[in-house]
Amino acid sequence: MMKKNNISTNAKAWQWVPSLYFAEGLPYVAVMSLSVIMYKNLGLNNTQVAFYTSWLYLPWTLKFLWSPFVDILKSKRWWIVSMQFLIGAAMAGIALSLPGPKWLQWSMVFFWLMAFSSATHDIAADGFYMHGLESKQQQFFIGVRNTFYRIAMICGQGLLVMLAGRWEGWQNNPLGINSVAFAWMLCFLLMAIIFGALALYHSFCLPRPASDSQKINKTAGEILQDLGNTFRTFIQKKYIITAIAFMLLYRFAEAQLVKLSSPFLLDSIEAGGLGLSTASVGFAYGTLGVVALLMGGILGGIVISRIGLRKSMMPMAIALCLPNLVYLFMALTQVQNQACIYACIGLEQLGYGYGFTAYTAYLLHFCQGEHKTSHYAFCTAFMALGMMIPGMFAGKLQSLFDTWFSGIMSGYTAFFIWVMIACIPCIWITGIARKKMNNEINHQ
Repeated sequence: MMKKNNISTNAKAWQWVPSLYFAEGLPYVAVMSLSVIMYKNLGLNNTQVAFYTSWLYLPWTLKFLWSPFVDILKSKRWWIVSMQFLIGAAMAGIALSLPGPKWLQWSMVFFWLMAFSSATHDIAADGFYMHGLESKQQQFFIGVRNTFYRIAMICGQGLLVMLAGRWEGWQNNPLGINSVAFAWMLCFLLMAIIFGALALYHSFCLPRPASDSQKINKTAGEILQDLGNTFRTFIQKKYIITAIAFMLLYRFAEAQLVKLSSPFLLDSIEAGGLGLSTASVGFAYGTLGVVALLMGGILGGIVISRIGLRKSMMPMAIALCLPNLVYLFMALTQVQNQACIYACIGLEQLGYGYGFTAYTAYLLHFCQGEHKTSHYAFCTAFMALGMMIPGMFAGKLQSLFDTWFSGIMSGYTAFFIWVMIACIPCIWITGIARKKMNNEINHQ
């Protein structure tokens, strides 16, 4: 009878776990990736694209501030459904704002609304996962949730970008507006419909575990006091300065590269880019790129499990940085063979997936002990900050390089040379963090 009940419970979990984590991944991809490509296609320069879209990291940087209140106000089920409706409304708002005269201002407002709603949805979904499943089921469905989160990435970075690229060719569209704005309007309307359907579906299919309805018997003041005490224990951890520096610097080069990789691929040959179509960029990143990313992550997990984090860190840091050379190669040669371009992007994403594994493993290692869940939230806040600040100024750097090195090399070539130089802090801080881990082992 027990086995039959477990099978029945697993069957019910299959009804909501995949769709819940697909819903968690899609708005994140929309905010972080689609916004970059869309604004580039709509005519913003690289300085504006990098600066505006980097600010959208902020809700994920600060979400630990309001995460305790998700526990005391309503159930996590309520937060999930409400945020999904709100995300859908924000997507519709972006779509409807694009044909208007103040499309940039209004679309940014709705992107901000989507970002805050998505960050809140992340808090509620991850909490609900623990309420809705028993411990053994939680372990079983880890792979499922990660897979459907990645599927959302493929849909966002791949299929939706490819659709937008195809719709951009619709010159005589029914509304008679700019074809690029029309394409992205359709893209975000489609996502709004998907999210409306997900919200309706989850309002019926999500279970109602009794534990999710139980409220923490604390006032807002007590919650804030607990948050302060938790942060105090975090900053008192051993080697905290090294750890924070690692969180901020490990992705220093990547934070800048990610803001200009798509603009570089989309920009014309005359501007120093490769002149790819939007659909080609969607195919490169959303299909081949995601597959390579997954392979790198799986390989990284296997290596760490076999030889340990301390021995893996430096090779993984090098793997994160070295493949960035493919962008310098593409900028220098302005290669036009699409198979070669796809191979370069796949190699870079493979290295990123492999190298990022060490970053995640280090954060988990550092957070061990009391308050490890809350401490991990602080770590992810520093991680988001490490991506936000360098990314804000990447576009401005490329623009300055374009002026300074005019007649010698393109701004993109100079920028990708800078990206390789920016890998030095990653290697440096990895060596220090690895040495501190040696000290921990020697003192045990």
